[in-house]
Amino acid sequence: MQTLDTRSDVKTALGQLETIELGISGSLRAASVRRNLSVPALYEEAIRRGEGILAPAGPLVVDTGKHTGRSPNDKFFVKEPGSQAHINWGSTNRPFDPAKFDALYERVLNYLEERDVFVQDMYVVADPKYRLPVRIVSEYAWQALFANNLFIRPSAAQRENFQPQFTVLDAARFDADPERDGTNSSTFILVNFAKKLVLIGGTWYAGEIKKSVFTLLNYLLPLQNVLSMHCSCNVGQHDDVALFFGLSGTGKTTLSADPERGLIGDDETGWGDDGVFNFEGGCYAKVIKLSATAEPEIYSTTQRFGTVLENVVYDPTTRVLNLDSDAKTENTRAAYPLDFIPNIVPSGKAAHPKTIIMLTADAFGVLPPISKLTPEQAAYHFLSGYTAKVAGTEKGVTEPQATFSTCFGAPFMVHHPSVYARLLTEKIARHEVTCWLVNTGWSGGPYGVGSRMSIKYTRAMVRAALNGSLNSVAFTPDPVFGLALPASVPDVPADVLQPRHTWQDGTAYDAQALKLAKLFKDNFQQYEQYVSPAIANSGPIK
Repeated sequence: MQTLDTRSDVKTALGQLETIELGISGSLRAASVRRNLSVPALYEEAIRRGEGILAPAGPLVVDTGKHTGRSPNDKFFVKEPGSQAHINWGSTNRPFDPAKFDALYERVLNYLEERDVFVQDMYVVADPKYRLPVRIVSEYAWQALFANNLFIRPSAAQRENFQPQFTVLDAARFDADPERDGTNSSTFILVNFAKKLVLIGGTWYAGEIKKSVFTLLNYLLPLQNVLSMHCSCNVGQHDDVALFFGLSGTGKTTLSADPERGLIGDDETGWGDDGVFNFEGGCYAKVIKLSATAEPEIYSTTQRFGTVLENVVYDPTTRVLNLDSDAKTENTRAAYPLDFIPNIVPSGKAAHPKTIIMLTADAFGVLPPISKLTPEQAAYHFLSGYTAKVAGTEKGVTEPQATFSTCFGAPFMVHHPSVYARLLTEKIARHEVTCWLVNTGWSGGPYGVGSRMSIKYTRAMVRAALNGSLNSVAFTPDPVFGLALPASVPDVPADVLQPRHTWQDGTAYDAQALKLAKLFKDNFQQYEQYVSPAIANSGPIK
């Protein structure tokens, strides 16, 4: 797809520029401003400009150029007095010079003066008590549609006097000059809490918009004693709320989209004094090898008007989609409104959780498929945020590699991890939440030897954890990790529950388990001084 140049030279020459207010960070003058266009109008603009194509069933298919995922090395926080004491500075949260920001911001404003821009005024956070009005300004019509899908859509009346508290300004095709601008590369994601502005450029990947807003909430909400979480959330018929923590590829979206339970949100959730609430108004699901049988609710969204599909391969003649192909990227995505899922909770809110499920895809093949966690173990595994890369997914990865992403979302956590862990621990204790660790990864051996855990068995285990079927079951401790393993789970073979029993070579299992246990211990050393001895000692026992 060839994107057309969106400069409006005639209007610019005549000086007929339109103004967009950017909150306290000033204003932007652009050649043309398309404000809060409808979904059909955004489709028309995107297709007219060559930004995407219309697939047979109705979704808009777009390419995101050279960036098919986030650029974590290009994200910075402007170092200013109001926020610098709260930010956990380091390799993830790196400082940016305020003067450099102002100069780059001015260059971006000048660049956009010659172009058409799209504005979407949106809310984030379903609970009105904490709701944040955010203005999204972008060069691409499809990115405006993305924002309309992902965030909470105000009514026409609410948009009449909309006053943004933060603005995300996305100049996708503007490339920075690292030597001049102080950036890491031509791509930049700059967060300025003083000016209530996120400045994005040099990347077309719309996930940067979504995750920048999530980053804002991860800073703002803990200051109000609200736990911001990278997790999905659903609720049963008896107000039995469940949270699902997990990194990409662990099943967070898949397992929370349960036809027997109401979906509150699939990715970002807050936990306040009155209960939990979704941050968003839509979903951003991975669709690579998506199954109409195993994941019917999500699959159906890829076949309808209104959905944005990123980097999905299609036949150039028929436009028929090929969801199985990773020719462009393994990170193919669908962005769609939450109400495309049939059993949502319209308010986006629910009571306090009764169950927390932490998901991991263990490619070492040694963690049990389900185990019960003490509150201290829950804090330990929350801070660890473990999953594993598998051989072949990245250049040079020839065997399973452990990935530890604290709070199951390290790239988006602004405060020190102990801030989020303290809030989680307090809320688990206050509301007597039952916690589980569920391994959706490999059984019977590591990746390449064993097999991926059956989604049928995983769903059965999650169902049992949620409906109380395991309340009267006997548990035995895992000799390496100290986790409590249930003796039985309805509809799951008993041997599956004991990971060592699934390996042909028990000695090989022992060696692999001890290897992973050491990785856990080495990683957790960085947190030991911030947590109680009970939490620090809740990891592997060998």
